[in-house]
Amino acid sequence: MCGIVGYVGHRNALDILIKGLERLEYRGYDSAGVSLVENSDVKVFKCKGKVADLKKELEGQDTKGSTGIGHTRWATHGAPNDVNAHPHYSSDSKLAMVHNGIIENYEALKAQLIEKGHVFHSETDTEVFIHFIEQIQKDNDCELDRAVRIALNEVVGAYAIVITSKDNPGQLVAARKGSPLVIGVGEDEFFLASDATPIVEYTKNVVYIKDEEVVLLKDGNMTITDIKNVVQTPYLQTLELELEAIEKGGYDHFMMKEIMEQPKSVADCLRGRVIANKNHVKLGGIINHFDDLLNANRIVIVACGTSWHAGLVAEYIIEELVRIPVEVEYASEFRYRNPIIGKGDVMIAISQSGETADTLAAMSLAESKGATVIGVCNVVGSSIARNSHEGAYTHAGPEIGVASTKAFTAQLTVLTTMALMLAKEKGSLTEAQLHDLLVEFESIPAKIEKVLQVDDAVKEMSALYKDAKNFLYLGRGFNFPVALEGALKLKEISYIHAEGYPAAEMKHGPIALIDEEMPVVVIATRDSSYDKVVSNLQEVKARSGRVIAIVTEGDALIPSMVDHVIEVPDTHEVLMPMISCIPLQLLSYHIAVMRGCNVDQPRNLAKSVTVE
Repeated sequence: MCGIVGYVGHRNALDILIKGLERLEYRGYDSAGVSLVENSDVKVFKCKGKVADLKKELEGQDTKGSTGIGHTRWATHGAPNDVNAHPHYSSDSKLAMVHNGIIENYEALKAQLIEKGHVFHSETDTEVFIHFIEQIQKDNDCELDRAVRIALNEVVGAYAIVITSKDNPGQLVAARKGSPLVIGVGEDEFFLASDATPIVEYTKNVVYIKDEEVVLLKDGNMTITDIKNVVQTPYLQTLELELEAIEKGGYDHFMMKEIMEQPKSVADCLRGRVIANKNHVKLGGIINHFDDLLNANRIVIVACGTSWHAGLVAEYIIEELVRIPVEVEYASEFRYRNPIIGKGDVMIAISQSGETADTLAAMSLAESKGATVIGVCNVVGSSIARNSHEGAYTHAGPEIGVASTKAFTAQLTVLTTMALMLAKEKGSLTEAQLHDLLVEFESIPAKIEKVLQVDDAVKEMSALYKDAKNFLYLGRGFNFPVALEGALKLKEISYIHAEGYPAAEMKHGPIALIDEEMPVVVIATRDSSYDKVVSNLQEVKARSGRVIAIVTEGDALIPSMVDHVIEVPDTHEVLMPMISCIPLQLLSYHIAVMRGCNVDQPRNLAKSVTVE
């Protein structure tokens, strides 16, 4: 959620801030703003709406300055409007701050500050935060970075903050806890952002700020301390991200680009990890804790949204191939109950961004109870990557579209690789069975490439259903989580109500919804549940439901029974979710485009949910 950018150096700050905010639009937001410092004057420009609206607001304004901060806000405390937009001033307007996260004790702090004469203009916790820092600085007659450290010892919650100062126009002070912040290091200049996408154009040298670290960027120097003022040594990393990867590359939307990138992203995820002709399957990132996985009493998978669906597929695969019990939990629920987990259990935490707040909290809880934590994420240097005992990257490349596509198939690739690695070591598959599966696994990128050729047919079909009010998605076995994911995709970007169900559960309620107005998407590929799915499909048709069936190439039975058929290549049933999900991604995309929806930035959604 929310996006932060910052710059201090010798360039025009506004150009960098605006371009950076545009790079961060994918995170989801409802207002935008910037603060610029020039000649000991702190200026703030902000408004409700998009970055494009902010650019109009800036026309004709004095926007000089080589130090500045910018923000895209996703409303938490206070409605989305001009006043609540960031940055926020201190009471004397000498400081301005942008903030991601939530300060939980802001009401108590606000009451104290009102007693001291502070007047607040917004409903936000952020305005309280910067007033609190201002008051501390006055009370202690100290430098801004010290005031920030004192404040951070008293605030409760999550934050990533960056502050400009009238008294120090060539300075930025930043800090984080539970919300990501990265520093780009250039020649006598520094860039700050919530992730690397605004930075990569200018430098590939970055430092990921750790929790409870305070950063002072001044006079071309960077000083990092913890909140107790102990100096920290920054770890400089080189970004692997390429600028081309965060451009649309000729596509109308990032989502379509990312759907089409899946043959490459899955191949990148497999590279070096799976070599079928040698019966080789290995995730190097989990070697030191592989025995914990192999001997686990049980595996608990925690995730949110699409990542939760990937975890549900993994439960089916691991239990089928490895015979270790697996539970899949919503991270947001796991963290707030009293779960039974401890030594001998292994948690697998899945997140595209590696910054999902609920998943991070679930990891911390599991670790505190003695469980081993394995992370699966896409972003190098992210919080999940740093806070897990070990883990594996998906190597999907940047995913800008809010609705996850290539991250899902990349997560399935990593989790399937993990399952096969365990099965090989455990001996739960014969050498011949393992070899056959690995050969088939290596063929998945080519089979995804083939599925993508149905795009025109799916587009044509989408025109018939774009005005539907409801959809039902049905699947069984390994394809049940795919039904859930297909329904989620449609909801996210087209705003059509959709439900995913186990096909057999249809008779326990949802069958009452089916009539000639109800499109029903049935994943009916040839697997161990095929005959049962065909029976479920016939029950839908008997009630005049309009059926779109995802079938295996060459199916001679189903096409005569349904309204529309989308064929996908045959593969082993444990691998089929990586293929059967593709037509559902295309269907949701084309319906959303035809409905005039904002595909890459659907309303009310954020790419990375870094607050509860």
